[in-house]
Amino acid sequence: MKTITVNGRSYAWPQAPTVVVCIDGSEPDYIEIAVAGGAMPFMARMLDNGANLRAQCVVPSFTNPNNLSIVTGRPPLVHGISGNYFLNPETGEEVMMNDPALLRAPTLFPAFQEAGASIVIVTAKDKLRRLLGHGLRFGQGGAICFSSEKAEQATLVENGIEGVTALVGMDVPSVYSAELSEFVFAVGCKLMESRRPDLMYLSTTDYVQHKHAPGSAGANAFYAMMDGYLAQLDEKGAVLCLTADHGMNAKHNASGTPDVIFLQDVLDDWLGEGATRVILPITDPYVVHHGALGSFATAYLPDSTDAQEIADRLSGLEGIEYAAPKAAACARFELPEDRMGDLVVVSTVHKVIGTRPELHDLSGLEVPLRSHGGVSEQTVPLLCNRPVDTAGRSLRNFDAFDLALNAAQPSTLVQPDP
Repeated sequence: MKTITVNGRSYAWPQAPTVVVCIDGSEPDYIEIAVAGGAMPFMARMLDNGANLRAQCVVPSFTNPNNLSIVTGRPPLVHGISGNYFLNPETGEEVMMNDPALLRAPTLFPAFQEAGASIVIVTAKDKLRRLLGHGLRFGQGGAICFSSEKAEQATLVENGIEGVTALVGMDVPSVYSAELSEFVFAVGCKLMESRRPDLMYLSTTDYVQHKHAPGSAGANAFYAMMDGYLAQLDEKGAVLCLTADHGMNAKHNASGTPDVIFLQDVLDDWLGEGATRVILPITDPYVVHHGALGSFATAYLPDSTDAQEIADRLSGLEGIEYAAPKAAACARFELPEDRMGDLVVVSTVHKVIGTRPELHDLSGLEVPLRSHGGVSEQTVPLLCNRPVDTAGRSLRNFDAFDLALNAAQPSTLVQPDP
């Protein structure tokens, strides 16, 4: 059987259309409660007949580092995308990590395309699109890669497709809506009918999970919608593997206000205003539902400062789960040292980390804050619509393509004795 090797991992050639789905922000409880309440009948059957596993995502548990881990099969130490946002040491500027020039390892898609595979990638937000599609050939007969957010702007030359809204029969939804993710699934099903690609990657947005807790009416409606589209993909013979980029937790106090540790204020008080610089890697253009508040931060310290001493002091603060100098933190979380500050700080399950109060616009928070970023959001689902053997393995969300291609293909299933 033909195999493709990317970043030191070997993948079998797909024997059926293979779809990996990243359900942004999908804490395992969302699916479990929806299934138990009857909102996901297809998923209930899938879990009975396939694989219902748990995996650990990358920390920081944010969108960009985890999506790139899933499609490279490796942690940020290898691919280089350490957050949604970072301080570029070459320029001293704080920038989004959405430029393919920042990638240090290829995704698996170009290698499969070079070997003759057809590729479809649909992501909800455009911030991921260039990273996910890097290295692919587009144009007539090439790969397809576009976002729901910019679907109307998709062209054959840049995205491998045009006329997306006509194809799916939907207008482009608001970026702050459940429909943005539904658009991803709707297009995925249409393209499975018309193109039947060898590999498909679908990545949603966590707008619903930021606003709705597991088991709520809003959450169950979203997962019921998704269940219908997953059933369609299964009916078309696709191998499905579902995971998440991170979980989600309530991050507010009893009054419903965000429970925040303003780290820049703390460090200013200890070391002097302007002496340190706190970077929040959750930052992206879509801050309405989280206000740039997550459970992971990195801080740059003056050269003369003892990073271990500051880490020890931070560890003694209420709400801090982990604080360590860069080398120790990057070794633990498999992160590139040159893209982290001198300190890494992680808050506890219901706390978030900010800079200063005046730098966070929370006017868009219509409901009590739910967010992510820390170790407490690291456990995610890893589900397949075929049985797989994972005995003895410690699973990561970036094992999704390994399971889908090496363990869940029709030819790999154990056939019953005649």
